[in-house]
Amino acid sequence: MERPPWDQQIAARLVRPLIKTPVTPNMVTLVTLVIALAGAGLFVPGDPKLANWGAGLFVLARFLDHFDGELARQSGKTSKLGYYLDYISGAISYAALFACLGFGFQGSALGMWAIVLGLAGAASALFSMFLNLGIDEAQQLKDGDAVGYPGYGGFELEDGIYLIAPITWAGFLLEFFTAAGIGAAIYTLWSLLTLLRLRKKSQ
Repeated sequence: MERPPWDQQIAARLVRPLIKTPVTPNMVTLVTLVIALAGAGLFVPGDPKLANWGAGLFVLARFLDHFDGELARQSGKTSKLGYYLDYISGAISYAALFACLGFGFQGSALGMWAIVLGLAGAASALFSMFLNLGIDEAQQLKDGDAVGYPGYGGFELEDGIYLIAPITWAGFLLEFFTAAGIGAAIYTLWSLLTLLRLRKKSQ
């Protein structure tokens, strides 16, 4: 997209008070990861009330994920460490979400297949991280940049994760989990094909 996604534009404004503080982009990344893991962990018991809180925390974490990059750009603190840390944090967050949802839904109609789907989604999240790093390298992006997700109208494919909160609160988390597991595999395939295309083009 030519313009940054809406959530990134909002984060760019909200992060400004932190620019002249001791807070570093890497600190923000680590806090975001802790919140995401806490949210994901609340899905494990399979309790609807805990799942509602878990969904809210995970959405908060995914929104805050834009803050570290914006803080790095606006404060001039971009770094190779921050670049990799952001990727690792995102991958671990999504992997934890899928795995925790899988364990949380093992008592559902999916049975043990919930765990299989959860672990497959987790593997897709981790594998996609390496694919995206390869895409960045193929595109020769700078430290503060990263591969973009498919998107339109100010929204990215990744923004679909925000739906997990209202969907969970409405009682359709199982359906979302199933669709997200399939979607993760499709996105991984898209990333793989994109990387292969870029490498073939550079030869």
